Amino acid sequence: MDRAFAEAFAQEWIAAWNSHDLDRIFSHYTDDFEMCSPFIVERMNEPSGTLRGKPAIRPYWEWGLAADPPLHFELDQVLTGVESITICYRRTGKWSRAAEVLFFNGQGRVVRGVAHYG
Repeated sequence: MDRAFAEAFAQEWIAAWNSHDLDRIFSHYTDDFEMCSPFIVERMNEPSGTLRGKPAIRPYWEWGLAADPPLHFELDQVLTGVESITICYRRTGKWSRAAEVLFFNGQGRVVRGVAHYG
């Protein structure tokens, strides 16, 4: 994973979430990407914690964007792996620290995301 790509991607990813523009957020992902999160178990009643495809993930992320207080991320650190990055960030609200491991295809779009919360 190219470090410059990882840094630029993380900055744009944070900005997209802070814009609360779901289409901008989705632009980073393939149409059939997979998302795994403990909140999917809690909020979407999906025991596996995994949703696949933008239509299935849209209501989950709409819930997140409607959170009170309004969702706001601050970038903490970006870690690089093989075809993946980990974005460590802080967030307002229920929990303050989080990390998302994002796996990419050859076109630089996310095919799988795994969220972790502190």
